[in-house]
Amino acid sequence: MAAKRDLLRFITCGSVDDGKSTLIGRLLHDCGVIFEDTYTALSADSQRHSTTGDAMDFALLLDGLEAERQQGITIDVAYRYFATPCRSFIVADTPGHEQYTRNMATGASTASLAIILVDATKGLLPQSRRHSIICSLLGIRHVVLAINKMDLIGFDAARFTAIAAEYRTFAAALGFQDITALPISARQGDNITSLSSKTPWYRGPFLLAHLEAVDVAADDAAKPFRFPVQWVNRPDEDFRGFAGTLASGRIAAGDAIMLAATGAQSRVARIVTADGDLPEAVAGQAVTLTLADEIDIARGDMLVAPSARPETADQFAADVLWMGNEPMLPGRDYLLRIGHAWTTARVTSLRHRLEVTTREYQAARQLEMNDIGLCHLSCLQPLSFDPYAKNRATGAFILVDRFTHETVAAGMIRHGLRRATNIHRAAFTVDRTARSESYGQRPILLWFTGLSGSGKSTIANLVEQALFAAGRHCYSLDGDNLRLGLCNDLGFTPADRVENIRRAGEVAKLFLDAGLIVLGSFISPFRAERQMLRELLPAGEFLEIHVDAPIETCIARDPKGLYAKAKAGLIPNFTGISSPYEAPENPDMHLKTGDFTAEECAEQVLQALRGKGIAC
Repeated sequence: MAAKRDLLRFITCGSVDDGKSTLIGRLLHDCGVIFEDTYTALSADSQRHSTTGDAMDFALLLDGLEAERQQGITIDVAYRYFATPCRSFIVADTPGHEQYTRNMATGASTASLAIILVDATKGLLPQSRRHSIICSLLGIRHVVLAINKMDLIGFDAARFTAIAAEYRTFAAALGFQDITALPISARQGDNITSLSSKTPWYRGPFLLAHLEAVDVAADDAAKPFRFPVQWVNRPDEDFRGFAGTLASGRIAAGDAIMLAATGAQSRVARIVTADGDLPEAVAGQAVTLTLADEIDIARGDMLVAPSARPETADQFAADVLWMGNEPMLPGRDYLLRIGHAWTTARVTSLRHRLEVTTREYQAARQLEMNDIGLCHLSCLQPLSFDPYAKNRATGAFILVDRFTHETVAAGMIRHGLRRATNIHRAAFTVDRTARSESYGQRPILLWFTGLSGSGKSTIANLVEQALFAAGRHCYSLDGDNLRLGLCNDLGFTPADRVENIRRAGEVAKLFLDAGLIVLGSFISPFRAERQMLRELLPAGEFLEIHVDAPIETCIARDPKGLYAKAKAGLIPNFTGISSPYEAPENPDMHLKTGDFTAEECAEQVLQALRGKGIAC
């Protein structure tokens, strides 16, 4: 019987202390799915941790972490399985605290229905609105508005009607298919598994009846065939298969397939499983496909139906939920994962930020934790995808910090951007190799990074003088000089600093293509951008030089009088005072200008260049 019941995945969400865990605990209890030993333990835990006096604290069934029980809040996502004669359920009880919004998004990503709780004594709160918007962005189309703690307002019908009306007005533009409002008391069990006599004015279903009856069937099998390749299965030279789970559609032996990225075609020879071959597979099944032809396919590729190809582009627009502790900075490189494919991606622009309380679009330079924004992204290589609104499995991605490996964002693709598709790099007979050979030198970027006053420009100037005297063709790019021209539209916010270094890197790359030795003197406070420069250039053409002086030494020197102004509050976002400097962890060179003169440091750089075969 259990195998024949369909499955509903749903979440509980809303603001903190709205009763989410209590609701699910009460639902499990009233459905009779709590084992006797669990109930006994719950009784004991209620005596130690309960906030409900002598009554049973059903929230403790979900709040499993000790920190959750001590604070009386939900921190992590708690998943519970239960079933009734009509349906099976997996519920994700998600946290209400704003700082754990990322956990709520994780729970919502696989759900088909959301129970959004609202405290009847408080009404709609910003987090209730934020969670509703996230549910909408993540493709949830069925909502239960559970107006909880009705017992605290005497089951006031007018209050219930007012909150429900306010929510429907707010959610009108979110694209929900249906919104069912329920007056409940999670603690007392009113309208949870049966209609309550305390709400004779309510004519709708009780919660469990609605969960059993709501039609959330998403016919993934009717969508175009999509098969992200998770693993190339090659146990021996006679077998080569492609393992994965059908994201959507169906496939049968003999059907034509296409590699989305290249358009290469073949036919399915076999559909292999651990229990034997299948004549056909449908969405949700994990299988291994073998093909009639040898095609170059790797993990992360996508097999599709030739008659319904997805979009393939290296730039796209997407709704982004930022979850990182550090803000999202346009121009910074992140790792992007979509399906099983990884690539380097950059947020090229933040089109707008969504104000969750008013649903207004606002101009912004960056996204902070829990912000939602429409972004344009550019990837190192083309990706195959569907708009998230059409296929949740192939239109979702995550962004990962390249240094901490923390997941910092969840994204939902809207559409590809048809930019630069008709532009191709021009090839010239005189290339960088010819230019560098004519100069008799190897191009290289010497990148001097350090605090203001550490001696970057001074040392770079001495090195350039020696190179020029030796007949080398070189050029100095100084941070201050670029800000007087190319970057005069940028300030000193973290986002502007990222863009400043991106532009400087592109200019340096052009000079290296011209065969020159380039000396760049920039504070460049962030490791991510310095790593971006290294990866922008061929191996061996980037030399990171940390010009290191203690902050006290830099302040004592203060050649431009900047530290005094910064300490007086006249210069905001000043590196070393009100803005951080991320010192290189493994620089190619480390110059300690507090211990050596500028001339001695310059000679160290020249010696390093001689070691690389650059005469000077």
